[in-house]
Amino acid sequence: MEEGDLESHADGTTMSNPAKRHHHLELWHSVWNALLSLRDAFSRERSFMWFAIAVVGMMVRADLLGVSSIIRALNLRPGFYEPLVKFFESSAVKLDTLAALWASTVRRLFSNPVRFNGRLVLVGDGIKIPKSGRKMPAVKLMRQQSNHSTKPEYIMGHSLQAVAMLVNADASFSAVPLAARIHEGVVWTNRDRRTVLDKMLRLIETLAINEPFYFVADAYYAAGKMINGLLKRGNHLVTRVKSNAVAYLPVDPTEGGRKRGRPKRYGEKIAIRSLLRNFKSLQNVRLNLYGEKSVEVFYCTRDLMWRPVGRLVRFVAVICPNRGEILLMSTDLTQSAEDIIAVYSLRFKIEHMFKQAVRVIGAFSYHFWMKKMKRLGSSEGNQYLHRDPDEYRKKVRSKIHAYHVFIQTGIIAQGLLQYLSVEMPELVWNSFGSWLRTIRPGIPPSELIVGNVMRQTIADFLLSSAKCHPLAKFIAKRQDVDKLRLFRLVS
Repeated sequence: MEEGDLESHADGTTMSNPAKRHHHLELWHSVWNALLSLRDAFSRERSFMWFAIAVVGMMVRADLLGVSSIIRALNLRPGFYEPLVKFFESSAVKLDTLAALWASTVRRLFSNPVRFNGRLVLVGDGIKIPKSGRKMPAVKLMRQQSNHSTKPEYIMGHSLQAVAMLVNADASFSAVPLAARIHEGVVWTNRDRRTVLDKMLRLIETLAINEPFYFVADAYYAAGKMINGLLKRGNHLVTRVKSNAVAYLPVDPTEGGRKRGRPKRYGEKIAIRSLLRNFKSLQNVRLNLYGEKSVEVFYCTRDLMWRPVGRLVRFVAVICPNRGEILLMSTDLTQSAEDIIAVYSLRFKIEHMFKQAVRVIGAFSYHFWMKKMKRLGSSEGNQYLHRDPDEYRKKVRSKIHAYHVFIQTGIIAQGLLQYLSVEMPELVWNSFGSWLRTIRPGIPPSELIVGNVMRQTIADFLLSSAKCHPLAKFIAKRQDVDKLRLFRLVS
């Protein structure tokens, strides 16, 4: 920033010049307009405003220590800690409606979503969040599927599943989070036979996406229940299958004539990996995969019968020079092998999204605990509540609701940072009052950069809008004026 960009005040503070301030205000007005589209998810206006404070606090906070970090980031008076905590447990927050409205808002905000064959691309995966609280519902002992030597084999924590939408971000891609829920740890009734796959399908349905899409996931989701649930609504699954997967040749209905009994459906068994052994049948193509350009891959495509769904699916066996062999499957028989390879290669973007959610946003840094909860053991599994009193079960539901509202708030904060990064990169860089060693062309600013911009500019936003803007006015009235250092609000 040049010297001429700053104006000095008598109290020693500095403020950006009017041109810079215009960029700041445009960023903040864009955030507020996006938040307004979520208003119908709250029964009361006051609850919506506390939600807006929570989102803004997560966007600008410098530490990730739960609700207290939001209080510090916005310099709110200590007395507002309890109201903010109660907001997350409030029944005025309609969680499913909030997720559906956010999914609709994401499709409106991002002008260039990733599409294949005219379909949107959703990615889904699970994440395990360590939690050491002995009085936190749904905490259980979980095994980590990781080869990293620094990670323990078993941890206590929450097991979640999340869904994101892929968008084009200049020369790159981003996974914009839509929703995440805790799907293990608590069993409300012993008659509940729902699996994690059933709950993922329910989460997707909650988003109320009314246009066709591909759902991209890893091999865990390559199951008949998942495929049938997606096909029922006109959507398709693109996934990896296990290395020992087998399928069958379709049977010609006229072969051998009509016989007694049930018609034969499955022909010769074929190991999918064996498709790679016939080198003469392999085709080669150059694709942009995993951030690398013009990668030559070899592949073989076959439409085979798969027993879990009893229908034809498209298998693609791939040899990638840098990543070895991989077996892919798509339920869309019109999708080309090149598209199947390309769309699955974008699945890793949800891993990057998780990394940003954990380390930059703090979307899973909640610390709510239940005072009257039965203390958990160090190797506790699922908590069975079907014999507990209704009052106890109600308190557990309220606490899990608080976890989900906190997570959804963090997801929305992360999505808004991505929105500013992808749709307004020039405004972000023009407002970036710091130094960065390398700015890569074609790559939008990261959530960390945008968060820094919003943290640096929130004082200007509040100072110029405290009397006229609803959000700025709501925050300014609750600030601790005796400890205002960054925020120099003058009545």
